[in-house]
Amino acid sequence: MATTTEPRVRRSAPTPRPELDSAERARLESAFRVPRARFLIGLPIAALLLLWSFNGAEFNFVKLGEGAVNMGEFLGRLFPPDFSKISTILALLVETFQMAVVGTVLGAVLSLIVAFGATSTISPKWLYYPTRWVMNIIRSVPDLVFALMFVSAVGLGPFAGILAMTLGSIGSIGKIFAEAMEQVDRGPVVAMEAVGASKRQVIQYGILPQAAPLLTSYTLLLFEGNVRGATILGLVGAGGIGLELTTAMRMYDYGHLSAIIICIIVLVTAIDQGSALIRRRIT
Repeated sequence: MATTTEPRVRRSAPTPRPELDSAERARLESAFRVPRARFLIGLPIAALLLLWSFNGAEFNFVKLGEGAVNMGEFLGRLFPPDFSKISTILALLVETFQMAVVGTVLGAVLSLIVAFGATSTISPKWLYYPTRWVMNIIRSVPDLVFALMFVSAVGLGPFAGILAMTLGSIGSIGKIFAEAMEQVDRGPVVAMEAVGASKRQVIQYGILPQAAPLLTSYTLLLFEGNVRGATILGLVGAGGIGLELTTAMRMYDYGHLSAIIICIIVLVTAIDQGSALIRRRIT
């Protein structure tokens, strides 16, 4: 007698789906809109603030029109550009580029070290607040002032510019590094802490791998900013092409000035495109 065996498959009960509260669902499905009362109150306040700022800053549309004429005349003197001193320009651009590379590497490394102390999720309170205050103090001082300080300390030349860029980077990019590490997914970090991982292991395996793309992207932005900044630091004798730029303006050598500006634009554009390509690959 043939017997048939029926598969005994016990199906588990379906897991109930979490349901949102009707009020919460309505809030999530509604489009973003500014409350009318706040908008009606905020609009005149914003208009008064703008008018107060225009008056305080002596912004004048008549002067702007008159200045536009003078600016047109100035731009007309820049043509044609004179590339007869192109070897000097290229040598100074290379020096500017080298300053930016060294300043960015030193600044990024030191900023990352300081950022660990300024990250609220991994740093104790006694270290978090002093580190943030130090970064705020550094960020409130322009790089040009740092350059003047280092020029008086170590003398004229690119070394003073590198020190200025490095110190300025700690205040600016260090804060962004810290915020990037604060925004990582806390799930892996909590899991590692639950199994007894040390602080170093949490940082090495839980935080840095998640924050690495953002840290790299911000470092590239820092490098672009340092290239532009290095052209300004030369104005106070901190190396780079800035000094040549100032000399050309003082000597009314507009053709040479135009050639310098064109070369700076080409360099900054090339770096910007290269950085954008790298960021697209890593993000």
